[in-house]
Amino acid sequence: MTTPLRLGIAGLGTVGTGVLRIVQRRAALLERRSGRPVTISAVSARTRDKDRGVRLSDYAWEDDPVALARRDDVDLFVELMGGQDGPAKAAVETAIAHGKDVVTANKAMLAVHGQAMAEAAETAGVALRFEAAVAGGIPVVKALTEGLAGNEVQRVMGVMNGTCNYILTRMEHAGLSYDEVFEEANALGYLEADPQLDVGGIDAGHKLALLAAIAFGTQVSFGDVELEGIGAISITDIEQARDLGFRIKLLGVAQMTGRGLEQRMSPCLVPAASPLGTLENATNMVVLEGDAAGQIVLQGAGAGEGPTASAVMSDILDIARGLRLSTFGQPAHSLVKPVAAQTATPAAFYLRMALQDKPGALAKVATVLGEAGISIDRMRQTRHVESTAPVLIVTHKTTRAALDTALAGLPATGVVEGAPVAIRIEEV
Repeated sequence: MTTPLRLGIAGLGTVGTGVLRIVQRRAALLERRSGRPVTISAVSARTRDKDRGVRLSDYAWEDDPVALARRDDVDLFVELMGGQDGPAKAAVETAIAHGKDVVTANKAMLAVHGQAMAEAAETAGVALRFEAAVAGGIPVVKALTEGLAGNEVQRVMGVMNGTCNYILTRMEHAGLSYDEVFEEANALGYLEADPQLDVGGIDAGHKLALLAAIAFGTQVSFGDVELEGIGAISITDIEQARDLGFRIKLLGVAQMTGRGLEQRMSPCLVPAASPLGTLENATNMVVLEGDAAGQIVLQGAGAGEGPTASAVMSDILDIARGLRLSTFGQPAHSLVKPVAAQTATPAAFYLRMALQDKPGALAKVATVLGEAGISIDRMRQTRHVESTAPVLIVTHKTTRAALDTALAGLPATGVVEGAPVAIRIEEV
């Protein structure tokens, strides 16, 4: 009889119970596809008596996930607790030290400790897999480590936080303010306990850092990701961007340049007709660009019980089949420490500002932009609001440093009311 792969599952929230359901309902399918039974020996969670809607009586219970990671009847430790440090980190390190393979959905932990954990797993001869940590049910880690293994990856970009995409598309379609949709999303349970993880771009930044490590053969460097959330995006900008043929997305971009590794997670304008521009609601999309394969677009549910549990199970089945890959697609010791790009790749920018309704105001703004080396591609003046005239400008490609110089010089013109809004336009 074929030896079963015995799981220990730590964390019985939405994803953990989803994995239990798949193992319980699809046992025969999993055995056919992996060539061996996949079983559960023991589980662990903070609350034992909670009704989770799944059968737990067949499994041993451990109050301490570290104890679960040490059990002799566990071959593969599945970490679904979350948290950058604390019990999750301790349990994963214990599992690796005891020679057990690990599957995790913990992007925050890997974004900070991924290099050390990958090295430890490599030394111990065990697998550390994390498909579910990035973009939910979208198999983007497999696409990079396997499908595009023969490519030199040129760029990775995407919408990697469904909550932010929901907020932005809801604002556009309903004509609501950011604050109104934020409260709506919170009531629907879309936001993390700390909402800044979502709307501040941190959650998506973790994912981008992991993908960049795979794509460019570098150590994970989340600290080098430039983060800007969506809190400053107004319905006015969304409407004006639409009129110009764009949509606003919280967009992650990673690329290796002559200046170093560029990693950005920030609101950007993308062409409305592009794949990213057509993305609606809480869906995720990742775009991979390889020198041989060209552009690959992956789209799907970025969160939720089913999609994320599906990603966890894909890693479990790979290990059950005996497929063992390095954590980040190549041996951990060969990953190089990246040099962070100090300046982003030049791009066009969308500028919105309110000018005093007086002669020569536009000329003064144009002069400041010109002195900073920025040329204007398009300009539009919308209807007056009291004594000010809203003006929209799309620049030709420029650097962020040049733009910041211009923005710093605008107050001295005496014609700009309030702070101008500047949003990068990304070529996709």
